[in-house]
Amino acid sequence: MNKREKWDRRYLELAELVSSWSKDPSTKVGAVIVDVNNKIVSMGFNGLPQYVPDDPEVLNNREKKYQHIIHAEMNAMLTAQRDLTGHTIYTYPFAPCSQCASAIIQTGIVRVVSVECKDSRWTERLEQAKSFFDMADVETKLY
Repeated sequence: MNKREKWDRRYLELAELVSSWSKDPSTKVGAVIVDVNNKIVSMGFNGLPQYVPDDPEVLNNREKKYQHIIHAEMNAMLTAQRDLTGHTIYTYPFAPCSQCASAIIQTGIVRVVSVECKDSRWTERLEQAKSFFDMADVETKLY
């Protein structure tokens, strides 16, 4: 295992830990953003906006939840409050969706590291995201 793979594994493990902080009862996602020197810039998990209580009536109702949930990647990017050009984002338990991919590209993040998705319901959105990353020359690495 080379040095880059060691950093990748380390930050994927951290993204997994961050995912455990999510209050979403069905899908827990974590994201970690690091700069070119492998310093942590930001972290995020999927959840309701910060001043909204984690109401079980919302979290257990997919229709309501999907209208308000903020994805881990978006939380990490919004929390960073700085230029993310040239940075890497690590996500767990799967790569970013197509909407998050567009935002990642827009921020200037150049590398996305994640793990192979084991849930087929996300396949189409993940393939769309991968296509956008390829068009924008964003490097993707799945373990």
